[in-house]
Amino acid sequence: MFDRPAKIEYLSLAPYARVLVVADVHGSLPYLRGVLELAGFGENELVIFDGDFLEKGPQSLETLRFVMELCAAGRAKAVCGNCDGWADIFSLSPEHERRTLEYLSWQRRGLVWDMCRERALDPLGGDFPSVRAALGEAYAAEWAFLASLPHAIESERFLFAHAGVHADKPLAAHTQGELIKYDNFLGSAGRFDKWLIVGHWPVMLYRENVVDANPVVDRERHIVSIDGGCVLKDDGQLNALVLPRAEDGVFSWFAYDPFPRARVKSDQTGGERSYYIRWGDSRVRVLRRGGEFSLCRHLRTGYEMEILTKYLFTDEEITGCNDCTDYVLPLRAGDEVHVVERTSRGYFVKHDGISGWYFGELEED
Repeated sequence: MFDRPAKIEYLSLAPYARVLVVADVHGSLPYLRGVLELAGFGENELVIFDGDFLEKGPQSLETLRFVMELCAAGRAKAVCGNCDGWADIFSLSPEHERRTLEYLSWQRRGLVWDMCRERALDPLGGDFPSVRAALGEAYAAEWAFLASLPHAIESERFLFAHAGVHADKPLAAHTQGELIKYDNFLGSAGRFDKWLIVGHWPVMLYRENVVDANPVVDRERHIVSIDGGCVLKDDGQLNALVLPRAEDGVFSWFAYDPFPRARVKSDQTGGERSYYIRWGDSRVRVLRRGGEFSLCRHLRTGYEMEILTKYLFTDEEITGCNDCTDYVLPLRAGDEVHVVERTSRGYFVKHDGISGWYFGELEED
């Protein structure tokens, strides 16, 4: 299915007073409502969903219906991401059906699970074709919407694709897979004449020493990557990029997360050395296991840091772990932070989209 020709939609953005771009909502409707409210999304404005508004979060079906409502009202457009192609389940080969059932067994939430729970059906009950047929009849409008999604949108000055685009290839010559599944896009991307807006790869993965969830704006290559790790990262956020009206305009954005706000009471000097252990490269050796923190050595780099023990995946000496960093944030008294973790040693917080540690006192409401 990834080898099929991509569907491209051409769209003029000129009629809209403001255009927002949101990617990788991942079935988290509170984040989506939160960022649109924060942005003051209103009349004569458009939001483009740049793929992966489904799966991994707890409200895929509700999120889909919300996106459909906005699109039907002419207030939104949506691009298909690698987590949104569920309409293909009605034409699965035996091998793809087997993989789908494996996924449903592993990931016990998402669009199909939401639909099945709403209809009191069991997708793993041994008769998936019958379940699929029942869902096809009950959710005809939802499947039709998903089947209609383009894999890229092109406008006067912008391109929108979920994961990436090959700069040396005409947009219309791409396959679906080339646009919706392109890991670490900034690591190999070329330069584009039009600005290309992508999601898919959480932006914090592009840095090794600091956890930064803000959009990456590459002015040289005309690329903006906006996936803030919503749902996938414990300290993630949902970004809403605001497109500039002028040719030489500056990109801005709004970022939503649900963490409680506080203000730091004292200045803190930023750390001189830090590392970010993340998904895909998280194997560590536990040197000293403690009740709250454990001293660990990152296997690939040899870097040692204290990690929250609850972040370790197993009780083994060598184990994977949740994303973590020992970065100490530079802060001034009065700075607002978002509190992610409270520990006996200090607070793991976010400040302006960057995560790290604060070891002073907080002023909280």
